Amino acid sequence: MPEVLSAALAADGLFFLAFGAFLAGVVRGFTGFGTAMVFMPVAAQFLGPFEALTVMLVMDLVAPLMHVPRALREGQPSDVLRLGIGAVVAVPLGVFLLSLIEPVVFRWGVSLTAFTLLVLLVAGVRYRGVLTKKLIYLAGGFGGLLAGSVGLPGPPVIMLYMASTLPVSAVRANLTLYLIVADLILVAVLWFGGFLVISALMLGAVMIAPYLAGNWAGAVLFRPEAERIYRWVAYLIIAGSAISGLPIWD
Repeated sequence: MPEVLSAALAADGLFFLAFGAFLAGVVRGFTGFGTAMVFMPVAAQFLGPFEALTVMLVMDLVAPLMHVPRALREGQPSDVLRLGIGAVVAVPLGVFLLSLIEPVVFRWGVSLTAFTLLVLLVAGVRYRGVLTKKLIYLAGGFGGLLAGSVGLPGPPVIMLYMASTLPVSAVRANLTLYLIVADLILVAVLWFGGFLVISALMLGAVMIAPYLAGNWAGAVLFRPEAERIYRWVAYLIIAGSAISGLPIWD
């Protein structure tokens, strides 16, 4: 174990990875989402595609578990189940696509996908119709495809629910539960396919501390009456991460 921990602490770009994890936690504390949109562009600069996914999964699975009991009370588990079914179908396809591309293509894909989805969120692109069961399945499937290919399961579901008439607490609860389910599905697919990077598990464990610290700081600093300001701060952090992750800066 000491050797594994020493190897994790000696990882290239450890400080930047930890800072990325902290910022991802801050954004998650502000908005309830955005972890992968902040962390993955940073991680892709220093880690291989499957290493980056493994680190993010460990970090993002452990930290939100404390919120599960409340999310189960405030959310709609039936909708989360539909989202999960969609993800189960699409995650393997996303992982298969990831296995075919070069790391530099992965970096372009992560940064450009994060930036494109951010632009759609800022522009207010939302689904304006009835939130049907079929749409929930499709959103889960699209999120699963992005989870497997670039590690970004959240934005399609976020854009769907932001136009819903559900209370904010229910939306945040559904997103919390869905992101955990999507991560569990991705772990299972990576493990079954032989893509889970065991050596990156300890590095992911190391990232839990800065991620939790950022999550706590974001939650403490957040003020509901200034939600718009905090959301724009989160958007700027996501944009900065996406731009910094572009290979053109190498």
